[in-house]
Formats: sequence, structure tokens, C-alpha cells
Amino acid sequence: MITGTAHVETLTQEIATIEQWSNLGAELLGVESFQLIAEMRSTAREAVLPAGLHPTSPPALSIQAWNVAESPWGPFSFATTRVSCRSGVRARGFTTAAVASTATAAEGLTGCFGFPTTVGPVKLRRHYDGVDLESEGLVVTGLDPTPLGSSDVQYTGTLNLANTPNGLRLVQVEATHSGDRVERVQGRILDFDPAQWGNSLLSPYHVVSTSIAVETINLPAVRFVCRPGELAFSGTEKIEIEQR
Repeated sequence: MITGTAHVETLTQEIATIEQWSNLGAELLGVESFQLIAEMRSTAREAVLPAGLHPTSPPALSIQAWNVAESPWGPFSFATTRVSCRSGVRARGFTTAAVASTATAAEGLTGCFGFPTTVGPVKLRRHYDGVDLESEGLVVTGLDPTPLGSSDVQYTGTLNLANTPNGLRLVQVEATHSGDRVERVQGRILDFDPAQWGNSLLSPYHVVSTSIAVETINLPAVRFVCRPGELAFSGTEKIEIEQR
């Protein structure tokens, strides 16, 4: 059974801190949601994951971006990179970096859900013949949209390594996506700086799929966390929130 080999100390340099657990989630409305999945070189397989996670074969990187019209933190744009993996038997994405266009959104995504969010420019532009995404160290484009069914694109759950009231944990974020319009596009990565996006070993080279959707995203309150050095079968903990 293959597991991650990254030393936790090398993964904790830019992680989030969740001061206290909340039973409140977040609803994001009027979202333009972009996702590109690309295969990576084998050197980035288990070397970018903690020991509690299983790498996929072939290794893959997911690039996601959102334009959010309404949220508890106001309108904002967001981009994140995640390494494809499994926690136990469930498909997940391990977050390596995240950027939000406003400080309020960055604080909310970090403090509630453990995304390692910095504040920076995120430009996601959807137009009639494609989509363009730009951020620091990242330029992606997609052309020739083809309509899909609302359930044809799947989004895996996210794991964020963060300091929490339980200690250093993998925070499980189970976003639900309700799409009104979904399109497949022909994606290309024009620029990608791996160090800028969390790990110098990240090496996306072959685009597998790319999509753009107009949807609502619900981020429920965190219910489970995992110990990063222990497999999910024994290292998963349920969050207990005191009722006041």
C-alpha cells in the first residue's frame, strides 16, 4: 500500500490556523467555477503528500478557481491547487496553496475551513468561446466550450493541513456543487510556478479534463479531521462543538 512520504515539517511552512470550530457553513452564490485536472510527473506522486494519504496513479494536480458573486464575505475570486489522493477509500484533493482576491474572504476560508489562503490577484474570465485564468505564477486557458449535463463534472472533497483546536490535522472540507450550466473546454496550462503554488515538485504536464460551470457552492461546517501521519481508518476524529 503506497502512502505519502513528505515530512510534515516541510508541509507546515504556510499552513492555516483554525482558532475554534464553528457549526456554521458558508453558501456561495452566483459562482463561476473552473476546474482543470492534469497528470504530473511520477516524482510528484507520494513525495508531496503526508503519510496519512495515498497517492493516485498516475499522480494528478487539480487547479480550481471561483468567481463568487455573493458569500458571507462579500464577492471575491479564489484559486487553489490540490494534489489528487485518497484518504482511506475516498477520493480527495490535498491543498498545496490557495489565493483569494479579498482579505475578508481569505480570513473566512482560512479560519473556518483551513485553506492556506493568501491575498492576491485572481482573474477568472468566462466568455462565449472559452475561459481564462490568471494569478501569480499561474496562467491557464480553455477554448471551445461544449455543453455537459449538470452531473457530468465531479468534484472531490478537500483536505487542508492546518493547526486546529485538535492539533495539527487534515481538515476535511466537503463542498457540494449545484450547477445550472456546465461546459467542457479544451484546457491548456500556459504558465505554472510550482514553488508559488506550494511545492517545487508539482509538475503538471498533460491536461486530462477542463470545465467551467455556473453554480452554487455550499461549504458545510467541518465535521471530521484526520491525523496527518496516520491512515484515515484509525486517525479520523469527529469534531465536537459545544452548544452555547
